[in-house]
Amino acid sequence: MERRAQKHLGVEPSLLGFGCMRFPTLEGGAIDEAQAMAMLDRAYQSGVNYFDTAYFYHNGKSEEFVGRALARYPRESYYLTSKLPTTLIHSLEDAKRIYAEQRERLQKDYLDFFLLHNLNGTRWREMVDIGVVDWCLERQAAGEFRHFGFSFHGSYEDFHEILTARTWDCCQIQLNYMDTEEQAGLRGYRLTEELGVPLIIMEPVKGGSLAVPPDDVMAVFNTLRPEASASSWALRWAASLPNVMTVLSGMSTMEQVEDNLATFNMFQPLNEEEQAAVDRATALFREKVRNGCTACRYCMPCPVGVDIPGTFRLWNDWAMYQNKRRSKSGWKDMDDDKRPQLCVSCGACETKCPQGLPIREDLARARQELERL
Repeated sequence: MERRAQKHLGVEPSLLGFGCMRFPTLEGGAIDEAQAMAMLDRAYQSGVNYFDTAYFYHNGKSEEFVGRALARYPRESYYLTSKLPTTLIHSLEDAKRIYAEQRERLQKDYLDFFLLHNLNGTRWREMVDIGVVDWCLERQAAGEFRHFGFSFHGSYEDFHEILTARTWDCCQIQLNYMDTEEQAGLRGYRLTEELGVPLIIMEPVKGGSLAVPPDDVMAVFNTLRPEASASSWALRWAASLPNVMTVLSGMSTMEQVEDNLATFNMFQPLNEEEQAAVDRATALFREKVRNGCTACRYCMPCPVGVDIPGTFRLWNDWAMYQNKRRSKSGWKDMDDDKRPQLCVSCGACETKCPQGLPIREDLARARQELERL
């Protein structure tokens, strides 16, 4: 198993990390512990030594299960990460209570990595103001966790603010070959490289959207490596970035475990020809976009409340990736008072759109396609 030693931290984590948020489940949603245990065992026995969980995963059951599962291995043989749920924390007392609950679930004397979960600029400033950051540093000094970092979902400007605010042991961002300009993006990656902050990658396969690409995209990959899965291309793209410490994969089946082990046990960074193939695949994905909405939000607010950019984002994602589970979930979760069927065709949005998009017509088309899900 490929490892990326971080000498200044004294750790040598596996390049493939086991993300513990997508275990197989039983009817009703409980973790299928027999299958999940077998998957963890297979990964561990093949050299995976980095396991990532969080307070929210599997409706709060992931931490307890992962702590119990890892108790079967020597404690010094693996790295365990969990995260403080900043969306639930609005006082220092909230942080102390939830952290105590996490330690009870995990049943570990210490964690190797502890992250502030799902930070953006607003939540970061709140964590500073209410004393959570200083309190976490006290817990680190007490030996309750060894390395302190954060996971991030927000703008690049927010990321720059947080990453440069103090010296971090690590950070975690969403990054894949389709999302190089989303959230922190490649600019954020380059900043971690400049500052020497080890990077953990989440969503390298974009929630599964890059695992089963359209035939024309897959044909590009098959020309060079017909035996390789689409997921392996996405994982190798992320892992080829030299400042990446670990690439997380939320594995749901033993087949995914085996495929990922094949990728990382004989890891090879992308060569120039393969990088060109990824660039071509990216271009093919983008050609499938239904309209050219850039989410600039000049069209907003809509007089009747329609979330125009949100609708087009769902529509374009469905067109590009044909990920029915993800698109159906996004459509279902849209607030009723923001849906495109509320459009009254007033045209106010079209007068403000710098792209000159036929927004009324496209909202109707988007609604038709998304409702069919």
